[in-house]
Amino acid sequence: MRCSAVILASLGVWTAAGAAAAGASAPYSASSPSIEQRARTVDGFVIEHLPGGIGTPSDFEYEWEDVVFHSRVWETGPDPEGAFKVDLTVKTLRGAKLTDLEALHTFLIEYEEKDPGSWQLRPVKIGPYDGLADDDEVFYLVTPGVAAEVSLDRTRFTEDDLINTATGFHPEN
Repeated sequence: MRCSAVILASLGVWTAAGAAAAGASAPYSASSPSIEQRARTVDGFVIEHLPGGIGTPSDFEYEWEDVVFHSRVWETGPDPEGAFKVDLTVKTLRGAKLTDLEALHTFLIEYEEKDPGSWQLRPVKIGPYDGLADDDEVFYLVTPGVAAEVSLDRTRFTEDDLINTATGFHPEN
């Protein structure tokens, strides 16, 4: 049971039975946040709004150019050919180089391999945060060093879905 308990604890899943079986040295207890509570957060950000009809979520953590990403991606599928389609992605980005909205924009040009001359962005306000948006994504600086990004499949969802989801993706109070 100890191996299973360690695996479950590393995944953030813990039950009273698992805690009892693992003994007093267990790193988590039954009072840890529920799976439902954790499902509505990513890296300290709450997810208050999701558009209807999205698929199954998966979480990812990775780093690129000294910026750490935490993301949750919802996908539907498989289609008749076996392919999956990304419906929605929410991300946090954390790194010292994300000093302001312009630095975030410059970083994302390189990370997403965008042509700066043709990437048409418009300024948006996401709750109290200044951001930039195009047709299917919005990114915004929360505080120096911390940013968020939301993207969705615009063939299935509206711009209002994008903005409402982004507005509902913010740091926990």
